[in-house]
Amino acid sequence: MKETRKGMLLVISGPSGAGKGTLVARLLDHDPTFAFSVSVTTRGRRENEIEDVHYHFISDEEYDKLLEEDAFLEHASVHGHRYGTLKSEVYDRMERGQNVLLDIDPQGARAVMEKDPDCVSVFVLPPSYHELKVRLHSRNTEKEEEIQRRLHNARGEIAQMGRYRYLIVNDQIELAYEQLAAIVRAEKQNTVRYFPEIGE
Repeated sequence: MKETRKGMLLVISGPSGAGKGTLVARLLDHDPTFAFSVSVTTRGRRENEIEDVHYHFISDEEYDKLLEEDAFLEHASVHGHRYGTLKSEVYDRMERGQNVLLDIDPQGARAVMEKDPDCVSVFVLPPSYHELKVRLHSRNTEKEEEIQRRLHNARGEIAQMGRYRYLIVNDQIELAYEQLAAIVRAEKQNTVRYFPEIGE
């Protein structure tokens, strides 16, 4: 039997503090068929972040140049900073049959879903707004004003969850990861990207 596969574009999104990053890291550790698409951002690098691993950190001038060149699959201003996904990070890999994972905010996710209806979109929900607040505070990466802005934005983002193909409530990380892994296993067999040829 001959098998041909087209790369899957997996979009994982949700409000800040929902636990997307943990799920993404675990999937990348367990499934070598996925490559992480590194976004560009104009925000400053956090202490625990590595250049070109977590983000491509660029200036506003560099961002404007990429906009002019139509280099983005999606781009958005979020929490006062600009972010974008480079087409080159995504489509070159998919053409080679590699699966690509995007960890992006809901605004960017909507843009990708509109441009690529075959993408697999997953929205990660916190179990409660209270838990979301606790998680944002425990990260110790944002000032109180920034946390309040993210909590305010979360309500609007969660209201849009019906646009996504799948929902995961991240209450227990083990269960949430099992659900994500099950979605990925099923979508690998989807006829939009899996083309087996059986013998006579």
